[in-house]
Amino acid sequence: MKREDIIAQVLHYFNLEAEVDDYDKIHESITKDIVFKGTNLWILIFAIVVASVGLNMNSTAVIIGAMLISPLMGPINGMGYSIATYDFPLFRMALKNFGFAVAASLFTSMMYFIISPISTAHSELLARTSPTIYDVLIAMFGGLAGIVAISSKQKGNVIPGVAIATALMPPLCTAGYGLATGQFAYFFGAFYLFAINTVFIALSSVIISQILKFPIRASLEAAEKVRVNRAISAVIILMLIPSIYFGYNLVQKERFSENAAKYVQNVSVVEGNYLLKHEINADRKTIDLTYGGASLSDEDKKYIQEKAGDFSLKDATIHFQQGLVIGEIASGKAEVESLKSELSRLNRVIREKDEYIDSTFQVRFTGRQILEEIKPLYPQIVSCAFADTYIFDVSDKPLEVSMVIFGITGDPLKEPDQLKIEAWLRSRLQNDRVRVYFEKKSPGTVPQR
Repeated sequence: MKREDIIAQVLHYFNLEAEVDDYDKIHESITKDIVFKGTNLWILIFAIVVASVGLNMNSTAVIIGAMLISPLMGPINGMGYSIATYDFPLFRMALKNFGFAVAASLFTSMMYFIISPISTAHSELLARTSPTIYDVLIAMFGGLAGIVAISSKQKGNVIPGVAIATALMPPLCTAGYGLATGQFAYFFGAFYLFAINTVFIALSSVIISQILKFPIRASLEAAEKVRVNRAISAVIILMLIPSIYFGYNLVQKERFSENAAKYVQNVSVVEGNYLLKHEINADRKTIDLTYGGASLSDEDKKYIQEKAGDFSLKDATIHFQQGLVIGEIASGKAEVESLKSELSRLNRVIREKDEYIDSTFQVRFTGRQILEEIKPLYPQIVSCAFADTYIFDVSDKPLEVSMVIFGITGDPLKEPDQLKIEAWLRSRLQNDRVRVYFEKKSPGTVPQR
């Protein structure tokens, strides 16, 4: 098959035109969802109240439910579709209804938070106040999925998923919370996130409408089309620049937190001082360390600060706090040294215990390792059991040995081969006290791996 045929066949799977619904039906569907009155308006108000309660109670499930029943996607898709088809009467109608819906949503959520006795900003509220470039990507691709579904004959259940992914309702409710509590930083941050979602969902509608070649609904001169395209580009740039900045800050904070966590683990024990607790603040680039044990000397603090450079934290501010100081509760230098020595001994015991546990765990798999090493030489050996044990007899002192039991199918091993295997095992296990047993197995009794 030629390369051109392969490319054509692959592109056939991505072709949307075959499943595009009738253009008039699409136009009618989008136009119908634009209007906010009667049923749509009441559903919007109820959804706003549900989302506000979810944010107030920090309930993710309730917030998702509110996003599912929200009808806000309609006028946004309408604005994008009308721009793509240069249907300016439809655009004005979509913009008017969208503005009315936003105002009603802000007023409803503001009134709820004024009445609500709980005014604490939980994590679900705070998450809606710091938009980034990632929110742009979510809105963009979520919007693309939505308009493709609307345009298709197979509508599916994409729109509810888009409503959840792009999260139009929670930012509006958070903006209402900011107005109700007088915290305008919350209002502007949340409203900016809502604006990002709106613009890029609408942009998705513009892109898909033009790709699918929806018919132009008005006759425009080339110069007027250029002005419309320039206005769209200006709005996109205005939305993008702040989100890129916030996204960069988010990445830097995540990187700082990750490096700080590794750094804290590295300086958990310093010259008899033990880290009791720590606090990492990525916004301020500070790390608070609280130590217990001997009092931190200036040299110790300098060492800990210099260590931060190994984890790309040269710009971080390290704050030291002293927790439990042994010298203050012990009487005399001798007692302090005794306590420090005991702490070191306990650390050593713990380390030895950990090593013993690791070695004990590995011994359990020694039989499998021996089997994998010997089977290529002696295929009739099909199983191996290994254990370190004791042989007891009439004498008082037991004999510590390593016991190996091989399971064999087919012809038994000759005595010279058995002696070779036993000598190899003494060298392999570095133990002269090895007991080797060869056990005849029928094929039906061989355990399956």
